[in-house]
Amino acid sequence: MIFPPSSIFPPANIDELIERSTALAGLTLGEIAEQNNLLMPPDLQRHKGWVGQLLEQLLGANAGSRAEPDFTHLGIELKTIPIDHRGLPRETTYVCTVPLLGEAGYCWEESWLYNKLKHVLWIPVEGEREIPLAARHIGMPLLWQPNREELELLRRDWEELMEMVRTGHVEEINARIGEVLQIRPKAANGRVLSEAIGETGERIMTNPQGFYLRKRFTREILGNNFIR
Repeated sequence: MIFPPSSIFPPANIDELIERSTALAGLTLGEIAEQNNLLMPPDLQRHKGWVGQLLEQLLGANAGSRAEPDFTHLGIELKTIPIDHRGLPRETTYVCTVPLLGEAGYCWEESWLYNKLKHVLWIPVEGEREIPLAARHIGMPLLWQPNREELELLRRDWEELMEMVRTGHVEEINARIGEVLQIRPKAANGRVLSEAIGETGERIMTNPQGFYLRKRFTREILGNNFIR
């Protein structure tokens, strides 16, 4: 039985989290919404984060907007990932905002990005555009921790990108920089601005930025860990 979101408490341990997420596998978003008396949008055009928010509620995530993993007491981040008919990621994966003033940007192990990615519960969701939102199925969950090679790739990209942020070159960053990680604008529209460091150390206004995992990186995560 799936309980209404308002009555779901955070999972007591990792086993309970896996049990809850496995129970959702095979269900459609429409079935989940109906069982929980929830209204669902007709599509994701203006509701891009709806699927992730739904699963956060159903699984008992408790971090809210804090700079912590979604399940704070377990140290686990929840990431939904839209997949195509081959089971491959359809888009890059947003992780967290970029600290444009350099705060939390001096030590990889203390960074928000590292905190978010050191233990992740991946939940694949059908993402083909021709499949109506209500008919899209939830896939089997995957609990992942980056291995030494993956951590090194992430750390190297993070250090290169954050060096550009700290030294006033944020506006020179583009989506081509980074092997497995990239920085892209993250805002509702181009009029939203945040403070950042300029080339001479002055404060400038620029678009908010976000860290994203490249598709080829998440494709390898799914391919290396799921038994087909």
